[in-house]
Amino acid sequence: MSTQQNIDTLVEQLSQLSVLDMAKLKAALEEKWGVKAAAAAPMMMAAPAAAPPPAAESTEFKVTLEATPDDKKIGVIKVVREITGLGLKEAKDMVDAAPKVLKESCAKAEADEISKKITTAGGKVTLKGL
Repeated sequence: MSTQQNIDTLVEQLSQLSVLDMAKLKAALEEKWGVKAAAAAPMMMAAPAAAPPPAAESTEFKVTLEATPDDKKIGVIKVVREITGLGLKEAKDMVDAAPKVLKESCAKAEADEISKKITTAGGKVTLKGL
């Protein structure tokens, strides 16, 4: 009898077993072979998905003054004057017309410092990586 005939005969015999008998067979084979039967994972799940490449961190940032509450405008105007070097009227007009760009391009450390100063004064700032 060939190997293929043996396999076909075995498949036919196993097909006639009840579910309870199949469970007993599974347990007996696990014990005899010293293995634990587990459901096979689909082939697509076997290979992990490739992780996306890490995004390059920006080194230049655009700093934008988004908003300033009315009761905090004077403090924010002082900080805007310090950052931009504008006169009092120009700085006030910039704060009143928010959202306005304070710095088109600056280093991360400078952008963080500007953000901290404006936030401490009561304004709201956004940093956008370039």
